[in-house]
Amino acid sequence: MKLVIIGGVAGGATAAARARRLDEKAQIVIFERGEYVSFANCGLPYYVGQVIKERAELLVSTPETFKGKYNIDVRVQTDVLAIDRQAKRVRVRDLQTGQSFDEPYDKLILSPGAEPLRPPLPGVDLPGVFSLRSIPDSDRIKAVVDAGQAKTAVVIGGGFIGLEMADNLVERGLKVTLVEALDQLMPPLDREMAALAHQNARAKGVDLRLSTKITGFAQAQGGGLTVDTEGGGQITCDMAILSVGVRPENALAKAAGLELGPRGHILVNNALQTNDPDIYAVGDAVQIWDYVTGLPVAIALAGPANRQGRIAADNAMGRLSVYRGSLGTAVVKLFGQTIASTGPSQKFLAQNNVAHLVSYSHSANHATYYPGAETMLVKLIFAPSSGRVLGGQIVGGEGVDKRIDVLATAIRAGMSVFDLEELDLAYAPPFGSARDPINVAGMVAANIMRGDVKAVLPPAVAAMDPERDVLIDLRFKEELDEAATIPGSLHIPLPMLRAALPGLDKSKRYILYCAIGLRGYLGYRIMSQSGFEAVNLGGGYGLYTPWMS
Repeated sequence: MKLVIIGGVAGGATAAARARRLDEKAQIVIFERGEYVSFANCGLPYYVGQVIKERAELLVSTPETFKGKYNIDVRVQTDVLAIDRQAKRVRVRDLQTGQSFDEPYDKLILSPGAEPLRPPLPGVDLPGVFSLRSIPDSDRIKAVVDAGQAKTAVVIGGGFIGLEMADNLVERGLKVTLVEALDQLMPPLDREMAALAHQNARAKGVDLRLSTKITGFAQAQGGGLTVDTEGGGQITCDMAILSVGVRPENALAKAAGLELGPRGHILVNNALQTNDPDIYAVGDAVQIWDYVTGLPVAIALAGPANRQGRIAADNAMGRLSVYRGSLGTAVVKLFGQTIASTGPSQKFLAQNNVAHLVSYSHSANHATYYPGAETMLVKLIFAPSSGRVLGGQIVGGEGVDKRIDVLATAIRAGMSVFDLEELDLAYAPPFGSARDPINVAGMVAANIMRGDVKAVLPPAVAAMDPERDVLIDLRFKEELDEAATIPGSLHIPLPMLRAALPGLDKSKRYILYCAIGLRGYLGYRIMSQSGFEAVNLGGGYGLYTPWMS
């Protein structure tokens, strides 16, 4: 049995190691076009930012360790030129010698990854315009920053790499402009959750320009670059980082006649097998499916690539293993803020006509009387018929990663919001509360499911009927001295609401809100049981502000 793997890093390297554990006698060869077969590409921005001090720490495995540990033949700086499916061999060029040769295979695993998009804009190849995919890329960027040659930078693209680069460049003392063509950062998030990241980035001094398209680059007088934007605006900087997305490396697969999806990703079945039964594909280059809905997606994350590599190796070596799809669980750090998501977003479900409900809850990461408590906003997305958890998004500080992992596990387990209410989660004052943020999120969602509250979201305020709808701000006076209110609101602090009821008109509908939604819910219970039509503004003023920004 001879297994050939094209590409290393998360998918290919994992597949090779798994295959060896299954078959000690198999001949296993990895061809990697780059210099490094297995490196921590997710750590590259932090190497530029000097959070990771030593370059060697990015190297997960080398050809020598693969040989010694697994008896795997790793050939770096070798480019696979073609796949001959009939003869079951690949054509390979040694990039150091220039010589080409054929390598036969019994089974083939493709892990070519994805390459950063480098749009064909004027000046895109000028010195000072960088992309970040590999260790050499990070070396080039870091050398400029280390030498003090850059005081200002434009980061183009608000996805994972763009945010991490902006964060690390600010930490290095650069003035950063972050440009995104969409109206939000982090496209997998729903916009109101991303808006919290917008507030944070601007508070840290980032010049954030949303709904802005780049049209080209030029050399600036006196050095540096000018970045041209649609509409004629220019940004002057010392360096620019392109982070506008990736496209699958599909040239080999396409030339070999393997089936591709509409966006060029390699199509695979649940064994990660292509339309050629002897060829498997994993990682950023493949089209997979969303675990919750079964709809096709492409997810360029290391976790799914790693798991796909293991499953593809199982099947290539004769052990049946099934890939069940991905939740796309992800987390990113941005200036001390943690942004995380799992499962499909609300906008994805809406675009695909999948029925859903949402809830919002604010909770502290641990007991508020213990020093250092930080608030997180939890968005739950759930099925209206059963309360089954479909997705979740959390923005906050410490502890967000823990909670998103609980939600990811709950989705995999088919749990409902009612189950979240009852989860037994660890509690001690430094780590959590007696009612964990996940419990609270489950309770808020379950209240909606049971009909214990009627909630509206911030856009409903803009659509209010002034003849019928009345806003009531339930916060205390001292809170209003420090924060704004929604124009036109009545101010009735919650403890005074019952006494104020006789003076209110029962022909009106009352939209109740507080800081985070809890007192709005309590006010709803008071008014609805007293014969009034009322709704709670979900997430309170804390959600209204970023949503309407």
